Amino acid sequence: MTDFGLKIRMVVVGAILFGFYLLAATFISAMTGIGLLPVLLAGVLIVPPIQYKLGKWMATRGAEDMPENRKYQHVHRMTESLARDMGVPEPRLMRQQMGVPNAFAVGRKGAGVVVVSDELMAILDDDELEGVIAHELAHIKNRDVITMVVGQSIGMMVGYVAYFAVLFGGERNMGSWILAMVASQIANLLVMIFVMAISRYREYAADEDARQVIGSGDPLARALEKISAGAEGREQQTNDTVAALCIFNADRSLLQSIFSTHPPTEKRIAKLRS
Repeated sequence: MTDFGLKIRMVVVGAILFGFYLLAATFISAMTGIGLLPVLLAGVLIVPPIQYKLGKWMATRGAEDMPENRKYQHVHRMTESLARDMGVPEPRLMRQQMGVPNAFAVGRKGAGVVVVSDELMAILDDDELEGVIAHELAHIKNRDVITMVVGQSIGMMVGYVAYFAVLFGGERNMGSWILAMVASQIANLLVMIFVMAISRYREYAADEDARQVIGSGDPLARALEKISAGAEGREQQTNDTVAALCIFNADRSLLQSIFSTHPPTEKRIAKLRS
């Protein structure tokens, strides 16, 4: 990633998320009498790994390994070459019928998985598919899935802190229970605004990394155009966890775009061709 402004935005948003995390950990430490450092370490070493394992299983449970036969051999060779050029271990390749042309990556370096939909491979030329796979490998290289899991864990912690702070801050009756739940949801949504902003920035970063490794942004831009057109009027046959990971998420209303994991497609295309 070479966009300095993008790096700065990611650092600022990351610092805000860490501030939320520190505030939540401080509250938990004060409520339980446990030292702040053990609480901070527990928040990193316990909750995110559980969410990571569960999320990876949920994302790939509808996929199957991509066979290395004549039909898919070129995809394996392409992925192997890109992984070598990008300095990441070759990921496990899987295929899935998603109802729309799409692809996503889960896991970390050394244990990455790239899932490509049958619908995507049917409509893309080889250089366009190369751009998509390079984008997904960039997510694995940049540890984007782990970053998102940590961000979601912070949101969950802050939500619980808000819940118990309201619940134990006054009389415990039906009204306080309802108010605590509302406060928890609002606190979680506030954190997730910043988590989703990080996600959108990382999509731009993965696009840029893909452009650098294949030498041009046009193949990925053409792929995004085809994916967008191919998804129009069709329902994705995957859960929300997978939809958030996919290379393409349909543009939505202004309110939904605040919580979107992906920036507008036309902006990504323009940036790739700039």
